[in-house]
Amino acid sequence: MRIFEIIGPSMIGPSSSHTAGACRLGWAARALLDEPLETARIELHGSFLATGDGHGTKEALTAGLLGLAPDDERLIQSPELARAEGLAIHFGEVDLGPQAHPNTARIHLKGSSRQLSLTGASVGGGSVCIQEVDGLPVEIRGTLETLVLWHQDTPGFLARITAVLACVQINVASIRTSRLERGENAITAIEVDGSLPDEVSALLRKTPAIARFTRLPVLPGS
Repeated sequence: MRIFEIIGPSMIGPSSSHTAGACRLGWAARALLDEPLETARIELHGSFLATGDGHGTKEALTAGLLGLAPDDERLIQSPELARAEGLAIHFGEVDLGPQAHPNTARIHLKGSSRQLSLTGASVGGGSVCIQEVDGLPVEIRGTLETLVLWHQDTPGFLARITAVLACVQINVASIRTSRLERGENAITAIEVDGSLPDEVSALLRKTPAIARFTRLPVLPGS
């Protein structure tokens, strides 16, 4: 294990799981929405709900939604910063069952033209795992740059995408596609080594079946 997996990342405390990890979950949700955020509703499960007030979990999630890193000294002021920006953030509770990680949040975002839902857990030492996006299962940890595509499930889709990445000499670390039904809406998350060049976006816009896509950078503090 890396030392930061044991002691946690550079952060504003008190907890790597409840504070730093929570901030990263909010940051990832903001990045995946990929447009100006107007309102947010966050439901807390388990330990996030039971002990989050003492650990600053709500402030950390809010800070992430504002684009602040876990070590930003403004983290504890995030509710005031959100109000100053006119961003409405509402908190509630949810019981996701005994199988869910105790440090789990379900985040619902509304932007200027789209909406996003995300379920993710802070799994220890500031590390996170995004487990669901828009109702489809995923596994995104944010330790590598990740290309996320919302698309129609069509034959040959992954072959076309990997061909695009091969053209710009990008090495693929992992690919996961989720769908509810054959031929219906799907989400593909592709972790890559290094950083995606700008020309990838232009190529993807010309690729059939893609509804939209976004590039999730490595999460801050990773």
